[in-house]
Amino acid sequence: MNNFTLISLASAIEPLRMANQLSGAELYQWFTLTPGGVQVQASDGLNVTPDAAMEESLALDIIIVCGGYSAQHSATREHFSWLQQQARQHRTLGAICTGSWVLAQAGLLDHYEASIHWECIASLKEAFPKIELSSRLFSIDRDRMTSSGGTAPLDMMLNLIAREHGKQLSAGISDMFIYDRVRNEQDQQRVPLKHVLGSTQPKLLEIVALMESNLEELLTLDELASYANLSRRQLERLFQKYLSCSPSRYYLKLRLVRARQLLKQSSLSIIEVASACGFASTPHFSKCYREYFGLPPREERLGISSQRPAAPVMAASLNSSSTLQPPVTTEARVSAAMKALAQARDEPTFASIMLH
Repeated sequence: MNNFTLISLASAIEPLRMANQLSGAELYQWFTLTPGGVQVQASDGLNVTPDAAMEESLALDIIIVCGGYSAQHSATREHFSWLQQQARQHRTLGAICTGSWVLAQAGLLDHYEASIHWECIASLKEAFPKIELSSRLFSIDRDRMTSSGGTAPLDMMLNLIAREHGKQLSAGISDMFIYDRVRNEQDQQRVPLKHVLGSTQPKLLEIVALMESNLEELLTLDELASYANLSRRQLERLFQKYLSCSPSRYYLKLRLVRARQLLKQSSLSIIEVASACGFASTPHFSKCYREYFGLPPREERLGISSQRPAAPVMAASLNSSSTLQPPVTTEARVSAAMKALAQARDEPTFASIMLH
């Protein structure tokens, strides 16, 4: 889309390039497409000349809409009809950044779980109530894969590569990009509460800030209410009305999310993590953690996924049954993937990470 976000596009393509480089094979091909093959401009002013027009007959496995600034106002009837045609041909459809708006406008996300940048969650939910909107970094649901913005497409593609070619390759790509941790479908966007509530509920924002500052030494509900000059009853009504849960439940969620960060990003023992997040005993911590995330803390640390089984999503993998072929009209053109791979072979860092 015009005014697309360049970092989201790069985050989606670069893992594919590095998958080819580390494996030494053309596991993936990629092509940029626009209506009529006309040049498009990123939101930072850089121009991109596409590989082909989207109207060309390309044998694609996955089509990903790259959105950006005001994507919902940039999409045309031409975009919608072409995407609907791709859906009828049973191709996997995806979106990054605000691209989910375009798929939603085309009626292609109804009854699917989908992700979008947190700035658009509220408005998309209101405009398209049939979508199972998630605040996760990315969502892969059957033949739809959608991601929020920034670097989240990198995580989505790394998870896709891990499914198709193994976790070792995905981890190698992460190392090459100096990317400390590959996030999965359970990771949430940190949606600023100020964005959700605006400035209309300063008392509620104050209480949540107090909770966030006191995750180890917990404050009682009476103490929280007192700090905000509210009664406990008023406090409970505020949370129920604007956050659809009790204050205790919200406080527990903050502690468990913090615990998950510590489990994944620190070397603290599980006992130490439990203590740092206000749990008096490890068994109680494990019980709450399992109920909220679907797996115990020990398995979380070992990296055992709790996500629900998903239908295999095949991208443009040359060793799959649905091999991506170059466009019919550009048979003589060497793919960008092979050019990048050839150039990489001459780099001193080529194969610096060995895959066994």
